[in-house]
Amino acid sequence: MKYLYKIWKNNRSLIVFISLMCVFRSAVADWYEVPTGSMKPTIVEGDRIFTDKMAYDLRVPFTKISLLKLAEPQAGDIIVFDSVAAQNRLIKRVIGVPGDSVALVDNQLVINGEKLNYDPVSETAINRVEIENLHGIKHAVKLSKQRSAMQNFAPVIIPENMYLAMGDNRDNSADSRVIGLVPRAELLGRAKRVIVSLDYDDYYLPRKDRVLKAL
Repeated sequence: MKYLYKIWKNNRSLIVFISLMCVFRSAVADWYEVPTGSMKPTIVEGDRIFTDKMAYDLRVPFTKISLLKLAEPQAGDIIVFDSVAAQNRLIKRVIGVPGDSVALVDNQLVINGEKLNYDPVSETAINRVEIENLHGIKHAVKLSKQRSAMQNFAPVIIPENMYLAMGDNRDNSADSRVIGLVPRAELLGRAKRVIVSLDYDDYYLPRKDRVLKAL
């Protein structure tokens, strides 16, 4: 006990700081490293994403117990969640909220019977980038020209406390088309901006144009 007391006495400022930082990261805000390109072109591999953990709930630190619901996810939000189905932490965009009817026809979304608007941005031999207008939230999506089963699904009615989430890299994302709808209880927070981005193909050097980039 004397040894532990000595450690506390000599390092209490550091111990308190580390403890408060852990509580902050657990319940208030954290950063998430993106290892895959499922959210391209919005988010790329190597991005460190600032996540607001109080966007939807006030939680008991170090748990998923919600003390107070602060808001509900909206279509267009980029969410970070611990997926039981995928056994992994994922980052995707909310497409459908409770009560919505969502379908995908030839890689274009139909929500509540209305087809979303898409404006072309760029095109290569294998894919194209378009601006998708999701209830006023305009963002880029990457679409493959090669036909696949991922490009279509029949209308789905989103039940209470569930969300349909998809990656912006539509043909290369293990999202609700693979893991099913996302339960609200799995949400960790809302992704707000890129803190820093490391280029894995350039000796992990920071990408200057992505520092503090808003999502």
